[in-house]
This record gives sequence, C-alpha cells and structure tokens, in this order.
Amino acid sequence: MVDTIITVEGHFDYHHPAERGTARLSTGFEGPEKAPVLSRTTEVHGMLAKQAGRLLADGAVTWWSADRMRVWSDRPWSQDGAILPLVHHAKVELEVKFADLAALAHWMESVAAEEGVSVSGIDWALTDVTSARITAEAQDGAVQDAVARARAYAASLGLASVHPLALADPGLLGDDSLGGVSHDMAMMSRVAGGAANDGGLDLKPQDITVTARVHARFAAS
Repeated sequence: MVDTIITVEGHFDYHHPAERGTARLSTGFEGPEKAPVLSRTTEVHGMLAKQAGRLLADGAVTWWSADRMRVWSDRPWSQDGAILPLVHHAKVELEVKFADLAALAHWMESVAAEEGVSVSGIDWALTDVTSARITAEAQDGAVQDAVARARAYAASLGLASVHPLALADPGLLGDDSLGGVSHDMAMMSRVAGGAANDGGLDLKPQDITVTARVHARFAAS
C-alpha cells in the first residue's frame, strides 16, 4: 500500500508578562532667543540624566542612553502669509530601560509633568533568559500541533499510522505547498496606560506573545 503524504503547518502562541520596560522620552524647548532655549533644554535633560543614573545605581534600571542635542531654527508663516521672526529649537532624546516596572510607572508619572518633557512611549520586553526559554517552548508546542494536525487528517482518511518525514521552518521544505508565512517567530507587545485609583499613573503592559510556526511532512498508512 502506498503511503499518503500529509503536509501541515503547526503553530503555537506563548504569552508571558513583560519583564522590562524601556521608556522613550525627549526634552525640548523653542523660543525667539537661542541661548535660553539651549540652556533650558540642557538643564532639564541634565536633571533626567541624573535621575536615570541614580536609578541605575539602585538597580531599578539596567541601562540608559541619550542622543546628542539637536538644534535648529526656522521662520514660521502667519495665517496672513507673512514671515514671522526666527524661532530656535533644541531637543534631546533619552531612553531608560527599567527592570523594576513599579519604579518605571512612578518615574514616568514624575517626569511627564516636567515642562519641556515629551513621552514617546514604552517598549516592553522579556529578559534574554526568559525569551530563550519560552521561544523553545513555543517551538516545541508548534511541533506538537503539527503532529496533532497530521494525525487528525490521517484519521479522517481512515489511516491509523503517521510517521514524520520532514520538519522545517516555514518555506524550507523545498516547495511552495505551504506558502504565505514569512517567519517562524514573532514577538509583539503593546502598552495601555491610564489613571490608577490613587491618582497615579497605571501602566498595564499586555503580555508579550512569542509565536512559533513550523512546516512538517508525514507519511500516513
């Protein structure tokens, strides 16, 4: 009896709470005089950098970085089409990665109230150890899903025995029979923020999702 070839895609999603949060913010001012704009931007950025340094020393932060200050000038137009006086701008971007998410919420609440500070967002992540562990578990789950799918197809055909022939990342089985999948693992995270019951900032990161995909071929008889 000739074996029936069954080709399937297995997939598995692993959800895990975020363990790290990287705050992205900037300090910037504008005005008609260049010197005060530069001075105020430098002052507020220096304050944020010192706070980040203290949090790093305390262990709440794992690293922080800052870009060089950007300085530019332009002449805006009025609603009547007239060229207005020159306006000077200065801006510095800062990133701070927190291991203590409670400290992150407290710090963000504090710095967001500072004049000239703009919060761009928060990037949520896992530690390298956790990421490696749950990626491996997601890949194992994807393989088990592929096996279960193959057995279900075989049972529908009245076949009882299923033997693996090939297992690969999507697109690596040598044909286009399972096209349309561009990668086998993706990591996604989002952030929702709002006011807590006590009036503070309530940061509620969604779980990070590690998605594994595999393609597999089986012989059923």
